Amino acid sequence: MTAVLETQGLSVSFGGVRALVDVDLTVPEGSLVGLIGPNGAGKTTFIDAISGFVPSRGRILLGGEDITDLRPHDRATMGLARTWQSIELFDDLSVEENLEVAARRPSMWSTVREVVGRSSSTTSTAVEALAQVGLEGIADAMPSELSQGQRKLVGVARALVSEPKLVCCDEPAAGLDTSESEALGRRLRAAVGGSRSMLLVDHDMGLVLGVSDYVYVLEFGKLIAHGPPEQVRRDPAVIMAYLGGEAAAQLRAQEGT
Repeated sequence: MTAVLETQGLSVSFGGVRALVDVDLTVPEGSLVGLIGPNGAGKTTFIDAISGFVPSRGRILLGGEDITDLRPHDRATMGLARTWQSIELFDDLSVEENLEVAARRPSMWSTVREVVGRSSSTTSTAVEALAQVGLEGIADAMPSELSQGQRKLVGVARALVSEPKLVCCDEPAAGLDTSESEALGRRLRAAVGGSRSMLLVDHDMGLVLGVSDYVYVLEFGKLIAHGPPEQVRRDPAVIMAYLGGEAAAQLRAQEGT
């Protein structure tokens, strides 16, 4: 299967602190890959590194092309999109208009068209992105009218509107209750397929394990496990990272009976 994203020995340091250490990770085309780990494990740093917002060492390949030395906007142009933990929307624009801003690719001819009138292609793309996350019914709503769960999905739609190869979702379930998190997971799962892939980073272990095809686990910047969700769920190293040594020992004892 073709890899849309591949990192080879990806490392990030802040002064004397090694935030990521030789991380090898692959996201196959058309798949949803999860990245989990305790607080401070390096999950957001990983997204910052592959999207070009922090310096890194190692190699980053997008669709087989080396993007290691490219600037963030060049990586975005090549098909790498991301969400942010803080959902900042333009409060004086409707949901649809917020997405249209994200979909704009300024050029001389697009500027001329905007002088003449609204771009129907941009509007169509925004509506399609909203439909993919189940928000087509609130295209005309203002951000102040949205629930926290809806705002999170608007953030995802804003990433989808550029029609990327890979969407990196950074903590999309933060601040959501259980039912909102489950609904978000269903929408994220539905948005993946064909030529679109997703890297999902979240503290909500149940969410990530419930919707991912494959999962990687970080602890203190290092990969400690990876595999299908059920394998990762029962991995003693993962259980120890989240729950401590006693829980891991209990699991080994249960498996030995």
